[in-house]
Amino acid sequence: MSVEFKDYYEILGVPRNASGGAIKKAFRKLARQHHPDVAKDKKGAEEKFKELNEANEVLSDPEKRRKYDELGAEWNQPGRQAPQPQGGPDPAQGPEDGSEFHFGGAGFSDFFEKFFSGRSRSSAGFGHPGENGRDGGGFPQRGQDVEGDILVTLDEVLHGATREIRLQRTDPRTGKSTTQTLRVKIPVGVREGQRIRLTGNGLEGSAGAEAGHLYLRVTFAKHPEFRVRGANLYHDLDLSPWEAALGATIQIPTLDGRASLKVPPGTMAGREFRLRGKGLPSGDGTHGDLHAVVHIQIPPQLTPEEKVLWEQLAAGSKFNPRESA
Repeated sequence: MSVEFKDYYEILGVPRNASGGAIKKAFRKLARQHHPDVAKDKKGAEEKFKELNEANEVLSDPEKRRKYDELGAEWNQPGRQAPQPQGGPDPAQGPEDGSEFHFGGAGFSDFFEKFFSGRSRSSAGFGHPGENGRDGGGFPQRGQDVEGDILVTLDEVLHGATREIRLQRTDPRTGKSTTQTLRVKIPVGVREGQRIRLTGNGLEGSAGAEAGHLYLRVTFAKHPEFRVRGANLYHDLDLSPWEAALGATIQIPTLDGRASLKVPPGTMAGREFRLRGKGLPSGDGTHGDLHAVVHIQIPPQLTPEEKVLWEQLAAGSKFNPRESA
């Protein structure tokens, strides 16, 4: 199967020399626009959201970005040395029979799967002659395991979900491909890096032995509003100077709607407000918390009227931030 190059810079709408901050800002803006919860075209938004996550996953990681820049759009042209996939030999290819695997519906493109998924071979999978059905001397041997990645949204972590994925295997000897459609249950409270096992959906065993398993490693889709730390969520709460100084009641996003937060007068940048139980399921029946971290934003441009007001404040206020309290 040919692998189509993905122009991650074009997907995020940033130049190739964009800073890390510019990449983060572009992703956040586009992810808010195309998040399935707010877009009218749910199906189209879902695909775009996955594409944005994939681009951000690569370009926001310095090592992955360096490798991506070295690849370039001409990576597969004749005369160019084939680049090594992430983590060494192609993890979508079994070591003994050379079978190629492609996943559909798991949230990542073939291009990402080939070079950036970071899949690895476990001792039970892609394993050792005589253990997983290769060179076993005619004895029944368990089939090899197959590993892949699956992109999971925070909404799926919160509520659980059932997804359909397609697993395509290409036999290098015949060139023939077979495709399985599998239903994957994503449990409530699944953790990033956790592997979901689909029993018996790996390679067939020899001499009637059981098949290997398919393992899907969970990667969380980046959310435009939240960062994840364990079961806790962190949200950047932007306040105007007057909201921080005078206090305000702010509507902030949560995973299951919006919540009202009362900001007291004199709130300083960096202060955290905790909304108990508004985080992710922690696996023991409880939920983590949502932390709103205050950032004070200054208007980038002032109208003439606003400038007069700021000047009046500056003239009348005795506050000096450089004096110790």
